[in-house]
Amino acid sequence: MIVSRIEASRVEDTAADGPLAGRLLDGLPREAVLTDPDITASYAHDMASFCPAGTPAVVVLPRTVEHVQHIMRTATELDVPVVPQGARTGLSGAANATDGCIVLSLTKMDRILEISPVDRIAVVEPGVVNAALSRAVGEHGLYYPPDPSSWETCTIGGNIGTASGGLCCVKYGVTAEYVLGLDVVLADGRLMSTGRRTAKGVAGYDLTRLFVGSEGSLGIVVRAVLALRPKPPEQLVLAAEFASGAEACDAVCRIMAGGHTLLLELMDRTTVKAVNDLARMGLPESTEALLLAAFDTTDPVADLAAVGALCEVAGATQVVPAEDAAESELLLQARRMSLVALEAVKGTTMIDDVCVPCSRLGELIDGVERISEKYRLTIGVVAHAGDGNTHPTVCFDASDPEESRRARESFDEIMALGLELGGTITGEHGVGVLKKEWLAREIGPVGLEMQRAVKQVFDPRGILNPGKLF
Repeated sequence: MIVSRIEASRVEDTAADGPLAGRLLDGLPREAVLTDPDITASYAHDMASFCPAGTPAVVVLPRTVEHVQHIMRTATELDVPVVPQGARTGLSGAANATDGCIVLSLTKMDRILEISPVDRIAVVEPGVVNAALSRAVGEHGLYYPPDPSSWETCTIGGNIGTASGGLCCVKYGVTAEYVLGLDVVLADGRLMSTGRRTAKGVAGYDLTRLFVGSEGSLGIVVRAVLALRPKPPEQLVLAAEFASGAEACDAVCRIMAGGHTLLLELMDRTTVKAVNDLARMGLPESTEALLLAAFDTTDPVADLAAVGALCEVAGATQVVPAEDAAESELLLQARRMSLVALEAVKGTTMIDDVCVPCSRLGELIDGVERISEKYRLTIGVVAHAGDGNTHPTVCFDASDPEESRRARESFDEIMALGLELGGTITGEHGVGVLKKEWLAREIGPVGLEMQRAVKQVFDPRGILNPGKLF
């Protein structure tokens, strides 16, 4: 690989110019620079399977913007690659180390700098955990909607890097819609501010949106201004059982066409069983597809009744509204643990992230079932059904080469199906290492050329997260 040869050259050059760690320690405290191989190895990769990861030369844990600037100036001077990381809960290998790199972990920059109920904004550092922010703004009667399934551990910086979604996004929108402004340290150590603190603003190109979803390839986010909403009422959830995935998808289409704005999640039978096996949740395993609908409106009972009626028209065998907020939260927790439960089925998973128009959701579900049969593999499907973002999850034994080969082929076939249905290869997990070959297929040669040109402007030496995206 050309990238590997370039990285090897950088390592040799660094050794000739002087010890990397020593140069970093010129501007960082001793405890912020980790060089023990056993420790640095633990920072080598995120949660994605089948993604190559290299060996970091050093791990740095900055606490200030000035620390990050010093790291990037040093990296530029010595021509050393830098891999930014958050909590490493990602599922595409975007945070995986490359050989000889500086792993720049932002988890120590975890302060909530400001919460303004008047302006409805929060100003945070990148290491703030999503759930911690949600709880903090909740004390002010406010709400930060983006809620990835890993929200108890994932960080805002990581959410920004991958443009994360979550369960609430079909109603409230994804991370990109809540990032108003950023402070970013560029590859050469300069500090740039983008965006604003105001609700509106169209001054120049929207560089803020450019950084959201860039997977640390354009700069290091060190501060974010986030939009907040008033805290909604507690959610009530309805569970609808279906005898087929097609009927469940028909219900989704009816609900969306009916103008309802709600949380809408789907779990297939494989996923339901996996969750029950892991956590004894008591979900109904006789169903082929379980649809969870949730409202946080002023009259959720009436809203759920209307959605329940649409589910029955679509063929639901049973429609059961939760009795209270506690039971509702239990159902949503079952959905949140789906990916962990599927991983326990055979020890390893490849988690697809294709998003298709809601009108084609049924075709994708049927196609995944055919792919599962073709490759003789267990593939569970969970989905943010209201926005067509599905997570077909291939379960396999990584110690079995033949099964691993079939897993990879089935994963690719699912992505191809998503594109055929007018969708995208990733709705919220990002490209990273896992899907970079597919990014080229989706955006085409001209799109790829333009994206590389943007990368060249921000990172002319190619030191920021090399080998990711393209």
